[in-house]
Amino acid sequence: MLYIIQTALELGFLYALVPMALFLSYRVLDIADLTTDGCFVLGTAVSVTLAASGHPFLAIPAAMAAGAAAGFVTAFLNTRLGVPPILAGIVTNTGLYTVNLMVMGWSANVSLLKTPTIFSLFKKTGIGGNWYEALLAGAVTVLMGVLLIWFLGTRLGLSIRATGNNIDMVKASSINPSFTITVGLCISNALTALSGAMVGQYQNTADINGGTGIVVIGLACLIIGETVLGQRTVVKGAIAALVGSVIYRLIYAVILYTKVVPVQGLKLITAIVVALAIAFPTIKSWAAFRKKKMAAGRKGGDSCAGR
Repeated sequence: MLYIIQTALELGFLYALVPMALFLSYRVLDIADLTTDGCFVLGTAVSVTLAASGHPFLAIPAAMAAGAAAGFVTAFLNTRLGVPPILAGIVTNTGLYTVNLMVMGWSANVSLLKTPTIFSLFKKTGIGGNWYEALLAGAVTVLMGVLLIWFLGTRLGLSIRATGNNIDMVKASSINPSFTITVGLCISNALTALSGAMVGQYQNTADINGGTGIVVIGLACLIIGETVLGQRTVVKGAIAALVGSVIYRLIYAVILYTKVVPVQGLKLITAIVVALAIAFPTIKSWAAFRKKKMAAGRKGGDSCAGR
């Protein structure tokens, strides 16, 4: 059971950067950015390719820079060429498939077996013992969360938040919304690519289809976290991304360990968990409405009986 918790924490920390990125793009900027799937693989491809060349540390900032570039393309299509945000993300995501293949040397996957990674190098320090992977992944994720919270409290960060809240007010305040959207999407996709970079070196491999469905899972993790903590502040939103990711990975790990369903059915279970997570706020509201309606019905019945 301890192994399950450890693995869930490791994967939860590694993938938490994706819901954190979606918190910035979807919650703060109010943009449904579908660049996520391709950008995650882009981060993985850049990280693994550079690590295989003997540069595991350089691979991390390089992956983030590549992710920021992908976000810039999506923002450019949206703000300069007038392409709707969803379509802009789809266009960029489609183009990234070929870009990712190019980065990986036109191979569908790249392996890092017997090649030093940031995790293997950190293990040699002896810090964290058997929990070194969870410690390193957690440290990176928490650092990014703190930096994101700090950034959104700066003047530029407040402008980005205002853009997502009321773009007309931002224009009236002489703030260029095209600039704030661009910066927001660049940072969001840099976080997504960072997640892919960490996962690639953690799993010692990069796969061209490794990011399929990651945007849906990331959104589900964010909603799970928001259900537990609420979504009133930036701090709660960033923490919710981390908490939701860990909870989702714990659920996934328990299902794998207990073998409630065969391995072939995991995709179906994932779809059900994601659907329930996304639909939970609606289900909760419906249940509260039904409870209130039944209470009103009983109160009305008692009034009639009293007459």
